[in-house]
Amino acid sequence: MAEKKVTGPASYFPSIEKKYGKPIEYWMKELKKVAKLAHMEQVAHLKEKFEMGHGHANALVHVFRAKNGL
Repeated sequence: MAEKKVTGPASYFPSIEKKYGKPIEYWMKELKKVAKLAHMEQVAHLKEKFEMGHGHANALVHVFRAKNGL
């Protein structure tokens, strides 16, 4: 059986790990620290504190919020 292709925001995860040198779990822990912020405030946090690109930050926040019912 063919392996299911990852789509949506999680499809960015391999390039996020490669570019920033941290596993996705690291970014989920960072977002947990700012879980009370709104979606775009969390995106801004990743962009400002870690110089992350908008697309990568948005993908991480989207998945974090979905997994945590936010």
